[in-house]
Amino acid sequence: MIARITGKLVEKQDHSLIVNVHGICYEIMVPAFVLASVEETQDVLGDVHLVIYHYMQITPSSGVPTLIGFINEIERDFFLQFIKVSGIGPRAAVKALNKPISEITRAIHAGDIEYLKTLPGIGVQKAKEVVAKLQGKIGRFGLIQDKEKVLASVKETSGWQEEALDVLLQLQYKRHEAREMIQKTLDRVKGIRSAEELLNEIYNQKIRPGAPTAGAGVTLNERRT
Repeated sequence: MIARITGKLVEKQDHSLIVNVHGICYEIMVPAFVLASVEETQDVLGDVHLVIYHYMQITPSSGVPTLIGFINEIERDFFLQFIKVSGIGPRAAVKALNKPISEITRAIHAGDIEYLKTLPGIGVQKAKEVVAKLQGKIGRFGLIQDKEKVLASVKETSGWQEEALDVLLQLQYKRHEAREMIQKTLDRVKGIRSAEELLNEIYNQKIRPGAPTAGAGVTLNERRT
């Protein structure tokens, strides 16, 4: 299975990229938010870097290997959650995800059917299924700061609190900000036992009415300077 691809960007198409890796050109399907920001992954050699979801598209007569690219693991993880919804396959999800992940997450959290049905290929019934399947389970993706793309990988950690910390660091929160968010949440909510629960609680506090709004690099509380 292909997990990552690094190479020269040859061409951008409507929903895909052509990337040259040592003379072999790969067609990689990408959602709109990846298409818009892929150049930001370029290193000093001019290579772009993509995290890959690799699957086999089965047809009645054959199986076609398909690559779907993302800037980082967080984007790929959101995609994997999204395609758990019945009737939304990988290709349909690539076309549907044409808005920032954080916006889509907030709409799911709020049960905003009107917003979700504006996504390509997502009608009213499908929007309801998305909410039913994912509401309350994807809070960490609402913490993505979409204006600042992240290239760091989530590190292996020894505990779920450290796992949550690594996710927040990947989402471009400063280390001291992330630790403060985690500690305040653990002090406020007892009984949290997993990184997913912790990140969901942090997100719930962030969007709660009356809570301070966090912009790029700003935590739940006003950032100290």
